[in-house]
Amino acid sequence: MTEPLSAGEYRDLVSDALDGATEADTRRPTAHTLFMPDSHRSALYVDNTVVQGGRGVGKTFWYHSLLDGTLRTFAAEEYRIKRLLHLEVSPGYGTDMASDRYPGSFVLGRLLADGTPPHEIWYAVLLTALGQRELRELTEWSDRIAWVRAHPGPAQRTVERADDEAHERGIVRLLLFDALEHLHPDREQADRLVAGILRLALEMRFGTRNIRFKVFIRPDMFDGAKHHFADASKLAGNAARLQWSRTDLYGLLFHALGNEGSERAQRFRRVTGGWDPVGDGDRQVPPMALRNDEQEQTKLFEQIADPYMGANFRKGRPYTWLPNHLMDGRDEVSPRSFLQALLTAAEATRATRPGHDRALHHEAIRKGVQAASEVRVLEVGEDTPWVRAAIAPLGGCQVPIEEARVLALWREHGVTRALRKSAARYAQADGPALVHTGPRHPDDLPRLVGELIDLGVMRRRGDGRLDLPDVYRVAFRVGRRGGVPMTTG
Repeated sequence: MTEPLSAGEYRDLVSDALDGATEADTRRPTAHTLFMPDSHRSALYVDNTVVQGGRGVGKTFWYHSLLDGTLRTFAAEEYRIKRLLHLEVSPGYGTDMASDRYPGSFVLGRLLADGTPPHEIWYAVLLTALGQRELRELTEWSDRIAWVRAHPGPAQRTVERADDEAHERGIVRLLLFDALEHLHPDREQADRLVAGILRLALEMRFGTRNIRFKVFIRPDMFDGAKHHFADASKLAGNAARLQWSRTDLYGLLFHALGNEGSERAQRFRRVTGGWDPVGDGDRQVPPMALRNDEQEQTKLFEQIADPYMGANFRKGRPYTWLPNHLMDGRDEVSPRSFLQALLTAAEATRATRPGHDRALHHEAIRKGVQAASEVRVLEVGEDTPWVRAAIAPLGGCQVPIEEARVLALWREHGVTRALRKSAARYAQADGPALVHTGPRHPDDLPRLVGELIDLGVMRRRGDGRLDLPDVYRVAFRVGRRGGVPMTTG
């Protein structure tokens, strides 16, 4: 019989397994880290062009996983999607510097400034992916686009020929798009570029049998593109959304613990039982009970963490308390925030209560939520720096709060002026490092509230008052009666 892990061993296992797990955008997925929630299956359907999701929910993870033939095979087998086995996948846009495959953000800015229509840009990207010889021989994207513009007939025949060849071979040529928030510093121009991608994606979907696009995109950017391409709504009907249920989040945790690669991880698998080695054993799949059964997940998690968030059940149970306090305004939890909270809780317990009889002390879990809140605000600040300017004036207030009070604080602090200044700074930035998207309506404060709600940073209660979810409220030092303590000591 396998000896159960001690509290200290569980603590070390959590720390080692989650070290780096929050860096999904910079660390590529591997067989060990490939976890497949049931709810993400539709995102991998080949004909589902649009995959929506907020920051940190897995867009870039799936983008890179689909580019990797081995991981694609794992996904095809586990999700039972045979078409994934018959793909040729190319990047259409992403965070990698790949100027031979697609123009970077600085080049895109110059192309738009020169009056190049977005549709022509992405058409050149598509033809390059399909192997158009003349384009491969050209270095500059402006020259490639000029060739496409001057040779519409040969360009179209390249698409038709590639489609016929793919059909004969029984494959689909799939072009992937990610990191669209980094396309252009000006929100209006970014929306135009996204609309160009969606327009061409729709043309391929209805005009070809075996050429498809898959576009990983934030919901607010998809909505913005609709203003520039009315037919984008035709892609909304089968759009997928990357969301994480509570069981998905804990399934991800247990998957990480079982795939950590140490002797402790092997013991963890033996203690919990039912793990399925895949391939050469590089990947261990958790049993269904640890992926989908709340009772079994709760039982195991309470061997790792304190059973209550205080002296008794009235303070809440960590299994539900943790994800509830990491939800944004759309009631969604980022797995990155979830794992960050757990990693911090393990480190805080080790530092302050190393002899505790659980790996995670309840006060350390609270510190984990505080740390996750700080990270979440930093992430939002990277993509949408205007959010900090909009929420900072609420510091010291209590939520829920009347909308009229929020608008008054914004006027008092000159938020509109600050947003204009910020937008101008990013628009003049040199190079791609400062590519961000700003609010569409900085001069219309009530509509600014709506944009914050769309982003999940705010929510509107039934009585009309505005609220901030804890995952943002804590870092912005906004109070609430009975909320998570804002102290960081």
